Amino acid sequence: MNINKIDLNLLIYLDVLLREKNVTRAANQLNITQPAMSNGLKRLRTLFNDPILVRTSDGMAPTERSQALAPVIRKILLELEEALQDEDNFNPATSDRVFRLMASDYAASTLVPTLLSNISKIAPHISIDIMTPSDINFHDVEAGKVDMAINRFEELPQSFHQKTLWRDSFTCLLAANSPMVNRFGLQSYLRAKHIWVSKTGFGVGVGMDPKDVQKLGWVDEALAKIGEKRTIKVFTRNYNVAIQLTQQDQLIATLPSKAAMRFEDDPHYTSLAPPFEIPDIELKMIWSPLLHHDASHIWFRQQVIEAASSC
Repeated sequence: MNINKIDLNLLIYLDVLLREKNVTRAANQLNITQPAMSNGLKRLRTLFNDPILVRTSDGMAPTERSQALAPVIRKILLELEEALQDEDNFNPATSDRVFRLMASDYAASTLVPTLLSNISKIAPHISIDIMTPSDINFHDVEAGKVDMAINRFEELPQSFHQKTLWRDSFTCLLAANSPMVNRFGLQSYLRAKHIWVSKTGFGVGVGMDPKDVQKLGWVDEALAKIGEKRTIKVFTRNYNVAIQLTQQDQLIATLPSKAAMRFEDDPHYTSLAPPFEIPDIELKMIWSPLLHHDASHIWFRQQVIEAASSC
């Protein structure tokens, strides 16, 4: 194959087609017509002498050749976009830039208030658009549509930059007048009813199954290791809701300590150490290689790091 015959647009088409595995969705992603995308797929098939995508009972699926090409094409396009970025003379004091930040409820309730307070003092015109994990996906972060995602991640694409902001233990939060406060131990914990708080990732969530321990997350996995199980009364994806519900029906919320610490001076709540061992969790921030050398993004990352260090 003569590289001089390759149209750069075709590589962009190929990248999106292999991600979406659908001609219509790929066309929408690139803001072109479906016939134009279909023609692009036809040209790609001719160029590589390969079907690229084939129809199966589950929809369109990439061929073995196109699967091998996918990471190579993605790397080439990312490096090219990074090289073509303009120099940015960023001045936080005068900038009115909007930073788009995906933050889990845990991160939003613990880190974001400090981050916003710090930024307001030195960059009064800058705004932050906070999105939830269900608003975006990894492709949005990789394409630079979102400046940063802050969450607990188990697996990440290799192309992302990442930094651990902190490690956090767990705390049991109870109503201050709960009779369990003075006799808190493993047995009373197991007899009680509990509030489950989601370990949110990307994408729209689905209903929880109390029998599926692995999907329930850290607390229930830790209990399973010692052969125990708790009774979950409420499932929620919101830490503030979980905390408020501890005031009802003697419910216990076992949640990351930094979330519980916000209520340590509130007389309505009591914080206690879990009566069993739960592994610490890591809060990370991730961002696209497209934004790694952007001056404004470098500044924003440093603000996030400084805010995390003081939380």
